[in-house]
Amino acid sequence: MAEAADFQGTSASPARRWLRRTGALLTGAPLLAGLLQLPAATPADAAGQESLQAAAGAGSVSVAVDSLTPSAPSEGDTVTVSGTVTNNGKQTVTGAHVDLQVGPPLETRSSIDTLARKSDDLQGPSGEKVGGKYTEKYSALTPGVAEPFSISVPADKLDLGRDGVYQLAVSLSGETSAQPWDQVLGIQRTFLPWQPEEAGTKTKTTFLWPLVSSAHMAAETGSNEQQTPVFRDDELAEEISPGGRLEQMVSLGKGLDVTWVVDPDLLASVDAMTRSYQVRAADGSTTPGKNQEVAKHWLAELQQAVTGNEVAALPFGDPDLASLAHNGTNVTGSLGHLKEATDVADKTVDTILHVKPSTDFVWPADGAVDPSIVKVATSAGADKVITRSDSLQDNLSYTPSAARPIGGGTTAVVADSRMSTAFQGDLTKASASTLAVQRFLAQSLTLGLQTGKQRSVVVAPQRMPSVSQAQAMAKALGTLQDGNWSESQDLTAAAKAQPDPAANTKVPSASAYPSSLRKQELPRAAFEQIARTQGKLDKFKVILTRQSRVVTPFGRAMNREMSTSWRGRGIAAVGYRDGIESYLNGLIDGVKLIQKSETKLSGRSATIPVTVQNNLVQGVENLELRLTSKNPTRLKIAGDAYEEQPVTVNGGHAQSVKFTTSANANGRAEVVAQLYTEDGQEYGAPVTFDVKVTEVTPTVMLVIGGGVLLLVLAGFRMYTHRKRAAAREAAEDDTVETDDETDGPLDEEDAPQNPEPSGARLKEEAGVGSEADASEQPSDPGPDTAAESADPSGTGERVNR
Repeated sequence: MAEAADFQGTSASPARRWLRRTGALLTGAPLLAGLLQLPAATPADAAGQESLQAAAGAGSVSVAVDSLTPSAPSEGDTVTVSGTVTNNGKQTVTGAHVDLQVGPPLETRSSIDTLARKSDDLQGPSGEKVGGKYTEKYSALTPGVAEPFSISVPADKLDLGRDGVYQLAVSLSGETSAQPWDQVLGIQRTFLPWQPEEAGTKTKTTFLWPLVSSAHMAAETGSNEQQTPVFRDDELAEEISPGGRLEQMVSLGKGLDVTWVVDPDLLASVDAMTRSYQVRAADGSTTPGKNQEVAKHWLAELQQAVTGNEVAALPFGDPDLASLAHNGTNVTGSLGHLKEATDVADKTVDTILHVKPSTDFVWPADGAVDPSIVKVATSAGADKVITRSDSLQDNLSYTPSAARPIGGGTTAVVADSRMSTAFQGDLTKASASTLAVQRFLAQSLTLGLQTGKQRSVVVAPQRMPSVSQAQAMAKALGTLQDGNWSESQDLTAAAKAQPDPAANTKVPSASAYPSSLRKQELPRAAFEQIARTQGKLDKFKVILTRQSRVVTPFGRAMNREMSTSWRGRGIAAVGYRDGIESYLNGLIDGVKLIQKSETKLSGRSATIPVTVQNNLVQGVENLELRLTSKNPTRLKIAGDAYEEQPVTVNGGHAQSVKFTTSANANGRAEVVAQLYTEDGQEYGAPVTFDVKVTEVTPTVMLVIGGGVLLLVLAGFRMYTHRKRAAAREAAEDDTVETDDETDGPLDEEDAPQNPEPSGARLKEEAGVGSEADASEQPSDPGPDTAAESADPSGTGERVNR
């Protein structure tokens, strides 16, 4: 890659070079002579030898520049440099003094990089000392003890000339007992941008301010009507609490002219925390969340912070476009999840922040692209890809504008890699943060001085800056916006800027994609598991009466499964996906058939009940229950090998479905009960049980027939007896005397008898019951059993039983 800054001359005038070389020779001659006269080292001189060896590197005294204000001075300002010096050697340093040294302007962006890599090298150039009263002295530096320093000097005393970036070095000089002469024992170089007047042509700078987090919610929700969300941990509450990473991002970003780049999943998660929510502990239990007020405050602050600024919404969950392009496109349905994530982003941001976001941008990890990534990135509707200049490289002597067409109506917005990576690494130490800020400003000013043409530059920092990184970003950006060489611009305007015709528009090949980034990608197995989970969800949702209670939380969870935040966290990503699939399996298993024991039939026909249990809180429908006889020659279901009946079961209930059977022979017949969806797909596990058929024999039929005949005769006799008795009673009441033939006593056989049992009672006493009674089993539940409690019995879509 050609240096995107080296177009001006980098060498000083011949006379100045001659003076420097002469001075170096004069300074080095006495030291060289002294070294030639030194005897061989003795044990007592070991410490001196260590100092000599250190002179070739960082030095025996470390110098930390903790503060440099103002970061970009102007005429009339006073520059204050503060920090500490620490003696890391074994000998006391005497006659120590801290000096400021100003070097010549750094003409190229690559020279800034070189100096940053060797910022504490004693052998590097250090510039002229300011000297005079702008020096801090110490009588002695004790080993291991840090001593503070602070030097303030008017800007006009620094001998700064034309506009540019100057090297500013802070050096510690002194002597030791082993080396009793004044020498530089430690140094720290930084950068001093100098642009005292308004630039004639300012660089338009777009700074992306990312609000992105990892996945904190899964698919589990409460069984109540509000579907109380369940969080996997309470880490998000820590991030948005005072002093937390996301709280600092909002607090620091407020007032800065930035483009907010937001993951809608983060907004949805914090919004869920503003109401009742549960937090799952490590042991699997859940406790009520207690950070509603923190969440409300953070959202209110964010709503104020984004007012007047552009908001760009990433697809929901910030999907890993490179992983999808390299490992997921051949897995059915993977691109569909990206489309869903893009579609839901607009509504989520608008609903929560009350601003209309831009959804035209996608942001691959670290801005690295290849043709497949660009193709996937734009498949969901976005036409602008945020990439980086270390991926889409230019062979120019200057840095071109960010926007450039790459074909197919797609615009690559190329962020400057030097400025975008300036705040990476550990910036918890004030010295590291200060160096990062000064280096960022130096790169920005040097870029602006490359050419008189106005350019649009984009800065895309890391997705999830730490608190210290965010603080450094805010300090640098605040200085830049108050400076004289740059003006702010939002992302949409940068993407619409006139492209530089000399800029590279060819997307690098797949082989150029960094191997370090490829190793962090989600594997193909991840997308296959997501597809498997989606297939189960598709089959499950068709039986639900309220599909959104399940489809929405699982859909968003699968978006999170593809998140860029899983890079470098493979084990955690697997655990998250397993948890989603396992929870869905549990819900699917909430609708099932109750196991049956062996059923006995003592007649040629009977009904067999099969029970469907619904442990969900919502009803299920669009199910059919099929009962199949494996031996239809012995046992038929509704006159055939099987019968199907529709099934509808209310939430938390069970429903028994009865099938009519007919037996043709004695013995056992295997019967299989299976639920099916309306499209003929099997649902759940089948239930298999045996039906034992006992054929009714001729002897038994004769006995039963004889009993029936006796019942008929008994009834006829009772009828005739009652008729005769009625006739006699009527004759006694007659006042007309009858012949002696009619006055005799009643025959014994004509006397009324106790009525015999009715036919129904005899039938009961004979043990003959209904055909349905013979098939009922003690273990079969009633046709519709209610839930144990009317209230939700736990967290989730299921009713715990």
